[in-house]
Amino acid sequence: MLSILSFLPGCSQQNGSQRTPDKLNGVSFVASPNALEQSYVDPVLQINANTTAIMPFGFIRNLEAPEIVHDTDSQWFGETAAGAKQYIQKLHANKLSVMMKPQIWIWHGEFTGFLKMTTEEDWKVLENSYTEFIMTYACLAEELDVAVFCIGTELEQFIVHRPAYWSLLISEIKKVYKGKLTYAANWDEYKDVPFWKDLDFIGVDAYFPVSENKTPSVEEARQGWQPWKEEMLAVSVAVNKKILFTEYGYRSVDFAGKEPWKYDRSMKIVNLEAQTNLMQALFEEVYQEPWFAGGYIWKWFVDHDKVGGSENNQFTPQNKPVETLIKQHFKIME
Repeated sequence: MLSILSFLPGCSQQNGSQRTPDKLNGVSFVASPNALEQSYVDPVLQINANTTAIMPFGFIRNLEAPEIVHDTDSQWFGETAAGAKQYIQKLHANKLSVMMKPQIWIWHGEFTGFLKMTTEEDWKVLENSYTEFIMTYACLAEELDVAVFCIGTELEQFIVHRPAYWSLLISEIKKVYKGKLTYAANWDEYKDVPFWKDLDFIGVDAYFPVSENKTPSVEEARQGWQPWKEEMLAVSVAVNKKILFTEYGYRSVDFAGKEPWKYDRSMKIVNLEAQTNLMQALFEEVYQEPWFAGGYIWKWFVDHDKVGGSENNQFTPQNKPVETLIKQHFKIME
C-alpha cells in the first residue's frame, strides 16, 4: 500500500481550515457530464443547504471482479478527479462545505455490500485496486481542503472478510488527509462496522423502515423511528462519535417508508404526501438529537428546472412539496 502513495498526484498538505457546520444540512450532488455552473449551485443555496456530497465513481464489472476502473475518459466529467476538483472549487466559492464520497458502481446495479472475492489472490487485487482508487481522492480532498472524506460506501462483505486491510487503509488515509473521516454504512450494517473509533463520524445510509402503510402519517412515521433512535444512540455512546446520515431520503411513491432503499420499477404510483410526511417525521424525530451530526439528502441533480416535479416518483425532492419542507427545516437549523 505504501508504494501506491509514491505515484499518486495531488498529495499536497493543507491546514485543514474547512470547518464542518454544527449541523450538516446537505444534499448528495449527482455527477453530470458537464462542469458545475453557478446556475446549478443556486438552487442548493436557495434551500439553505450548507454542505454537499460529491461522488466520483469507480466501476467494477461484477461481484466477483477485483479490479476497479476509475478516472477515465469514458466517464462523465463529474465522476472523474478533474470533475470532482471543479465541483469542489465551485462549491467552496459559494461557501458550501463538501463531503467527498467516492463510490463504486457494479455493472447492472448489483449491491456493493455483496462484493466478495473467492480467492486470496483476487482479494489482494481488489485491495490494491481499491487503495489506488480511494487514495487518489483522499489526496485530492486534502489538496482542496475538503471538510469530510468518506472512505467507502456500503461495502459490508469487503469489511467483514478483510478487517485488517481497512485498519491499514485508514492509517494510510490519515497520512495524507487531515480532515474529518467517515464511512457510509448501510442502515442494517453500521452496528457491526469495526473501525468507528478510528473515524470522526458514524456514517449511516439511513434507509430505516418506519411504516408499512401506503401513505404514513407524520405521527405514525415518528413512532416508527423510536427503535432505530434507541439503536443509534447506543452505538453513538459506545464509540463516542456522532451519527452522520451519509444518505437519507424517500421516493415519492406508495409505501415509501416500508423499504426506503428499494428501487423497484414496478413502484410507479406517485405519492408526494408519503414522501413529505416521512421527511417531516425524520426531521422532527432525529434532527434535534445531540448525537446527530446532520446528513445528505439523496439525491440532487444539477439541472434543477428539468428534474423532479409532481409526476416524478424517484428520490429527488426537487420541484416537489418536500423541497419546501427541506428549505424551511434547513433555515431553522442554520
